[in-house]
Amino acid sequence: MQEETQKPLRLRFVACKVVQREAYLCAARSHNIVDVHLMAQGLHDEPNKLREEVRKALETTTDIQGRPYDAILLGYGLCSNGIIGLSAKIPLVVPRGHDCITLLLGSKERYQQYFDTHRGIYWYSAGWVESGWQPSKERFDQLAEEYTEKYGADNAEYLLETENGWLEEYSFATYIDSGLACDGEHKEFTKTAAEYLKWNYDELKGDMSLVQRMCDGVWDDKEFLVLKPGEIVAEDLTNPGIIKAE
Repeated sequence: MQEETQKPLRLRFVACKVVQREAYLCAARSHNIVDVHLMAQGLHDEPNKLREEVRKALETTTDIQGRPYDAILLGYGLCSNGIIGLSAKIPLVVPRGHDCITLLLGSKERYQQYFDTHRGIYWYSAGWVESGWQPSKERFDQLAEEYTEKYGADNAEYLLETENGWLEEYSFATYIDSGLACDGEHKEFTKTAAEYLKWNYDELKGDMSLVQRMCDGVWDDKEFLVLKPGEIVAEDLTNPGIIKAE
């Protein structure tokens, strides 16, 4: 844990692009020097690919001027076990959470509380909406056009029906409002998407305090796993801390 009167730490923040606005904002507010390195969005769909791409990013331990970082911040949760097996040559700080929603809501406990009281949640946020991947009429119209061009109208209709069967498992489109300038328009997008998908719309106030503490060097063990150089991220199935070092 770092006191603000101490010399600023030099940190590398490796994060998914979905939290880029929050990462840059918290980095700008921090007393520390935080260099944000963004990873492609959607890597969590292929955990092995996520692990390999992040592993490459963790190899960089100095900034562009050759000054060494004091630690690397990993802006990912467990993400379908995509971070299991990762390590770094310098201290590695990992938030205790299942995925990026923990970062957006401020704690794994708040995430779990909402999850336990709502069934079938599909999360929306500034980063997710801006990716263009979130379920919506616009997204499905785009896919329909692409499939029709490639496979013909009849095949396109069949493919879309087959692919979209998973939508029946969801009943909530929940938007996380982080207080960003873009949140108003993105909430309207999410409301329209919910209406189109016949889901309930809900919204939660975001909380960037976890990301801020990460950037500020306030790494309490209940919220963060701090790995020593060479230690490996492992899943902890018996502990609410979610991850452990090996």
